[in-house]
Amino acid sequence: MKILTITCWSHRINYYLLSSDGRAMLASGTIERVGLGGSFLRQSVPGREPFCLGPNNSDHQSAVALIITTLIDPEHGVIASASEISAVGHRVAHGGKKFRHSAQIDDHVLDAIRELQGLAPQHLAPNIAGIEAAMIQLPAIPHVAIFDTAFHGSMPDSACIYPLPYEWYENYGVRRYGFHGPSHLYLSRRAAVLLGKPVDTCNLITIHLDRGVSLCAIKNGLSVDTSMGMTPLEGAVMMTRCGDIDPGILAYMMMVLNISSKELEQVLNNRSGISGISGRHLDRQQFVQAALDGDSRCKLALEIETYRLKKYIGAYLAITGPLDAIVFTTGRGAAEATVREMVLDGLDCFGIRVDRDSNRAIRSEHE
Repeated sequence: MKILTITCWSHRINYYLLSSDGRAMLASGTIERVGLGGSFLRQSVPGREPFCLGPNNSDHQSAVALIITTLIDPEHGVIASASEISAVGHRVAHGGKKFRHSAQIDDHVLDAIRELQGLAPQHLAPNIAGIEAAMIQLPAIPHVAIFDTAFHGSMPDSACIYPLPYEWYENYGVRRYGFHGPSHLYLSRRAAVLLGKPVDTCNLITIHLDRGVSLCAIKNGLSVDTSMGMTPLEGAVMMTRCGDIDPGILAYMMMVLNISSKELEQVLNNRSGISGISGRHLDRQQFVQAALDGDSRCKLALEIETYRLKKYIGAYLAITGPLDAIVFTTGRGAAEATVREMVLDGLDCFGIRVDRDSNRAIRSEHE
């Protein structure tokens, strides 16, 4: 029996087909431009050349159907029939205060997720569309929601309640929730294995470094603080999101530009961060390489990103106490080694020193 995992964004779906114990990846793929027209599927299977199919005009419903069709295709698939899939895991961006753990999806769980859409409208709408589509395609097996926010449910009130009118927290759920929970959970558990220590004795700072960026302070194996907040907009500099800024800027720019809150939200989420500074929409690998090649605005954006990551590490050291490890996800390309060095350089006063040879020897498939 096999496990299928699906992550649905507004215009992209990522999927993996795993062995029943989760240890072997049988196939992985992406459908790009969902709902935009001209969508296409790319699938990779270990030991085979990548397969590409398209273009077509998929919405989330037809895109999920295409995933199943491709997985069982006699030439390009890896399973004989959809009945070999025993469960589907869905990444869900926000669980609010209600979901502190993953949950098997039924009508009540799906209704509860729908009620949370205001907390992450850009993420939850496609998450829900993907769940609904997959439950139609594979109705007889369990579907499980894995919430980005769940791992951070252990944060104390002092870390998650904002200094705003308390009734906003009571009545509207305004508080820090944090995101990238599955990534921080995995990083912390895998780091404990590599350190040879029980996870509940580990103090760590984990850094999820991708298109979205977040840090997590982990004390005795539990999340005690994280950089993202009520929405994924707070925290570190990201590819298109601003991260931490002076909130006074928002009212000022709405007045100066005469724009609506919705227009401002689009700027903060889609035209800020590294894209805003560089003036270019690049993937992470292209951005880092452009900075190292001397593009002045990409170089500035990289310096801002790494400087702010360094500041978060300093703050989280004060929370975790004696630290066992700083744990990074690693992106594709050797240039990410330079990013790690820029983040960690100058932290000698905390006993943090970079082994440059070991760092630069790392590739994305290694630890």
